Amino acid sequence: MNILHIDSSILGAYSASRQLSAATVAQLTAGRDDLHVTYRDVAADPIPHLSGGYLAALRSAEADHTPEVQADIALGAAVLEEFLAADIVVIGAGLYNFGMPSQLKAWIDRILVAGKTFNYIDGKPVGLVPGKRILLTIARGGVYSGESPIASFEHTETHLKTAFGFIGLTAEAIVAEGLSVGPDQRAAGMAQAEAAIAALTA
Repeated sequence: MNILHIDSSILGAYSASRQLSAATVAQLTAGRDDLHVTYRDVAADPIPHLSGGYLAALRSAEADHTPEVQADIALGAAVLEEFLAADIVVIGAGLYNFGMPSQLKAWIDRILVAGKTFNYIDGKPVGLVPGKRILLTIARGGVYSGESPIASFEHTETHLKTAFGFIGLTAEAIVAEGLSVGPDQRAAGMAQAEAAIAALTA
């Protein structure tokens, strides 16, 4: 089995989502020698955002395939193949100004590809990627769950679940929130997420 581990936080060693995603991979691989882990850090090694030249080149053989566009197409194909080869995908993500890091959005844009991971049949979208397990480890500074008055402002977990649902996958989320409220809330939020991780099995 293959695990694809994606980190996207720009906070490096200070990142709670990185801590949680690492703990998740460690939990899944503990005592297992049949799991191969591929790691991609989209913050340290960013994937370019989509460009008009890239999309034009994908859609037409007559488009201007400059060396830069050719390299971008090759990278996009590699990122997609890496995702398709994974049985389990673990993604560490924060909530930045109500949404996911833009570096992670750039990665999402390379795996939502018409004809590869979804298609339209009779005018309706159909996901083409069943059978993968998606684990999201999400860190949030505020509290957005339950009856929180800012629950509707949360667009990392909701966006990722929507994106993966669109291609036929149901994402599971482990969330640590309230991390910026105060030290007690941070400790409680992390402990709750770590307990959920400890219960995971591959």
